[in-house]
Amino acid sequence: MAYQTQDQHVLEPAVSRSQASLGHIVSVRGSEAHIGLSDQHRGANRATVGKFMAITAGEKALIGMITEVSARRLDAGSAGDHSAVARIALMGEIVKGSDGKPYFRRGVSDYPAIGDPANNVSNEQLRLIYTPSGQRTINIGQLAHDSSIAAHIDVDNLISKHFAVLGSTGVGKSSGVTVILSEILKARPDIRIFLLDGHNEYGRSFGQSANVISPGNLKLPFWLFTFEELTDVIYGGRPAPADEIEILSELIPIAKSNYLQYKTSPDRVTLKKGDPTRTGYTVDTPVPYLLQDLLSLIDSRMGKLENRSSRMNYHRLMMRMETIKNDPRYAFMFENASVGGDIMAELLNTLFRLESDGKPISIMQLAGLPVEVIDAVVSLLGRLAFDFGLWSEGKMPLLFVCEEAHRYASADRSMSFAPSRRALSRMAKEGRKYGVFLGLVTQRPAELDPTIISQCSTLFAMRMANDHDQALLRSAVSDAAANLLDFVPTLGTGDVIGFGEGMPVPAQFSFLRLDEAALPRADAGLSSESNWEGVSRKEFVNAVVNRWRGTDKKDIGPIPAAPDPVAPNAAATNAQIAGGPRPEIGSRPDPLRRPESGAAINDLLDDARRQILKR
Repeated sequence: MAYQTQDQHVLEPAVSRSQASLGHIVSVRGSEAHIGLSDQHRGANRATVGKFMAITAGEKALIGMITEVSARRLDAGSAGDHSAVARIALMGEIVKGSDGKPYFRRGVSDYPAIGDPANNVSNEQLRLIYTPSGQRTINIGQLAHDSSIAAHIDVDNLISKHFAVLGSTGVGKSSGVTVILSEILKARPDIRIFLLDGHNEYGRSFGQSANVISPGNLKLPFWLFTFEELTDVIYGGRPAPADEIEILSELIPIAKSNYLQYKTSPDRVTLKKGDPTRTGYTVDTPVPYLLQDLLSLIDSRMGKLENRSSRMNYHRLMMRMETIKNDPRYAFMFENASVGGDIMAELLNTLFRLESDGKPISIMQLAGLPVEVIDAVVSLLGRLAFDFGLWSEGKMPLLFVCEEAHRYASADRSMSFAPSRRALSRMAKEGRKYGVFLGLVTQRPAELDPTIISQCSTLFAMRMANDHDQALLRSAVSDAAANLLDFVPTLGTGDVIGFGEGMPVPAQFSFLRLDEAALPRADAGLSSESNWEGVSRKEFVNAVVNRWRGTDKKDIGPIPAAPDPVAPNAAATNAQIAGGPRPEIGSRPDPLRRPESGAAINDLLDDARRQILKR
């Protein structure tokens, strides 16, 4: 690089490039030093909070950041004449390598002495610090100190030691995440990325490189869920009755054993009842079984009971499972529940892009899933990611990025689903051993499990005003530049302070600007008036209701529809709402009205089941 050829220029930061230095060392204590500033620090050479300074200490250039400036002397006997005092946090030093070329390293081996000259860090020195040679780096922004210098980070340390992006709503977190992941894909084509998209924001951000998985095309068969995850789905997150749990825990392994016999026997009629314990299957073993077999086993057990109260436990359990199986919102779990088939290998390939086909990133859109099942789905996906890395011995590295991480791994254990918290915690603690890496994104770091965030060695802190969030961030930063956290509440949109292993030194910078087409935004687009063109309000609402109920499998987005030629006018509609005479019905049938057929009977049966469950 060009700046590396000017060796002496880089190592003599203070006097050689100006008539006089901006100041001199007047005090040193641990990792801090105080510089007495002369009147020359005003104007273009201003020494202000957040700027870097270089101190000439023998043949080394010590690099530090100004954390405080005071217009007073430290004491009457301070060395030299100065009009102000700057407090410096020492971060590293520029030294000559064995090849004679200067390079930057973190930490300080020789401390400055009283009277050592100091000056603002030069452009060449900043480039040397933030574009280190011999490392695989990515450019994610521009330094706040000098916008002509790119903010490079060590991509290998960033990924392998986990990272987190923290900031309040509306500060540009999603755009920053898009920048980071896009640059990772360029620098590390060997890695696969799986992104949990809680608000369906990232679907268009990565163009043709992304495999977008939505509730409409998601397939997660129910038998992949562990027992704890499955019961959370069945009971909607509520505590499950002990009697029903006992029934399921006993009969699920038998259903798995029966499916194995079906698969190996050419004739189901000639099957013999075997001992399910000999198969080695447990309630958590991820092998297929038929839901109909499980229901038949429950029904068979119920028929052998004479006690009416015991029979009701079995009956309620069957009704719960039948209701969920027939709910179209849960089709991604139960669509082929009575057909069977082992699709685990195909599913892993689709989810984690093991054969990328030009799409190395998967975006899992969670917003359209039933809220009662999201925790179980996140737990399953995190568990699959870790277990695949474990059993593949880390041969295919995977970066698992979790948006709104505080929802799935809350510091308050009563507020989050234990299996999802365990899945993320396991990745944070052990994932790097098996090629499974973690990226967290949250607007409330104080609500995130501290054990998990403490495993993230690189932190990107954006604007945060909450005192609890700032306190947690301060406790997680061990670098001498923790004073930078004082700037967090005043950061602008898109501005960020980076700490940790991925950064050469902690610094403030701005994320790269994205093209308009790549900006993360919610897919719904329901608030835009342009989406209403050619669509009557009644048809729009009907379409929304169908999606709400799960009867429309289309992805969320603008609703295309032709104008309603016979829609009642506004006056007639208002009269109907007010209780006046109804307008005559046009030739178009009401889309919400079902024909008098078997569908109506099914509705009555569904209502009856719900009434039983409520009891």
